[in-house]
Amino acid sequence: MSLELKIPVIGESVTEVTLSSWMKKDGEYVNEGESVCEIESDKASMELPAPSSGILKILAKAGDELKIGAIIGELDTSAAKPVNQPSIEKTVNAPVIVESKTDKKVEIPSPAAKKILDEKNISAAAVSGTGKDGRITKEDAVNAKAEAVEVTKIATSNGNRQKRNEKMTRLRKTIASKLVEAKNTTAMLTTFNEVDMFALMELRKKYKDTFKEKHGVGLGFMSFFTKACAVAIKDFPSVNAQINGDEIIFHNYVDMGIAVSTPKGLVVPVVRNAETLSLAQIEKEILGLATKARDGKISMDEMSGGTFSITNGGVFGSMLSTPILNIPQSAILGMHNIVERPVAINGQVVIRPIMYLALSYDHRIIDGRESVSFLKKVKELIEDPSRLLLDI
Repeated sequence: MSLELKIPVIGESVTEVTLSSWMKKDGEYVNEGESVCEIESDKASMELPAPSSGILKILAKAGDELKIGAIIGELDTSAAKPVNQPSIEKTVNAPVIVESKTDKKVEIPSPAAKKILDEKNISAAAVSGTGKDGRITKEDAVNAKAEAVEVTKIATSNGNRQKRNEKMTRLRKTIASKLVEAKNTTAMLTTFNEVDMFALMELRKKYKDTFKEKHGVGLGFMSFFTKACAVAIKDFPSVNAQINGDEIIFHNYVDMGIAVSTPKGLVVPVVRNAETLSLAQIEKEILGLATKARDGKISMDEMSGGTFSITNGGVFGSMLSTPILNIPQSAILGMHNIVERPVAINGQVVIRPIMYLALSYDHRIIDGRESVSFLKKVKELIEDPSRLLLDI
């Protein structure tokens, strides 16, 4: 019996995907539930599991752009499993070994590591694995450096100058399109303020160990900023609103988008109903979503429907920037790095940990008074975090 492998429905707005890579070979026997290939949509990558056991026949090539429902392969489910092939339960944690052209045994990397190596154009044979039994881990792939790449060399008196062409991924093309659309279709402005992080840092320093012991997750700054924005939105609902034609849609909930950098680009998973969550709940949601995003396991639903976003360029050392709107949202908060600076407090110059904040907003729906007042409210809540608990 032959069973067709088709591109599944992965979201209402997704009509086409890219077949990134095959994880199994043509003619190879696969077990039910094993990942056979990876597909990439506009927003995320996902692995396609085998619906049944059988011998794989590949009908589509890696790199093909395919419609939802397109047939990419077949499974001969009547074929018997090879005698020497163990079941999926026995191989899930075991490294797979293949023979290279040099007769050297090479460990097959994990799916996450394979994606990173493919993007870097690095062969698994060139990487030494540090995982169990020499398995190539995601960290090995991130740290790997290409020994040779296909480049165009231009000889000059100062030596060789190089350039290389690399096809944009579907995710990167979508990011580029959305950013250009945001710049061209909104009246985007940015307002700035600075926040004294001293009180928050002292609070975190005092309770972070107890917090982690009780809740099983670290206490970071993002949960405080998420909570502060959710509280401030109550006073300035237009910051959480969206334009739809000639109407303005106001939300009585806050679905907070948290920008996460992944090997394939920036994605924005959404923390639902952030206004109802505790700091511990927010931290757990952010950690879970960020881990899924970086591992390419996040779903379309988990990245759709946000009403406001936060991006933290400070983790990369950014001092100041103007974040671009994540349309159709009308505002986004940009956090930056914390630097000790001299400031005047009660007539005295003291050294304090200062962070610059940037709020980009759509001036068509948010007035200057509202944007400045919203950012000032966030500043006040962060500088006196006890107000977050008292909701004042």
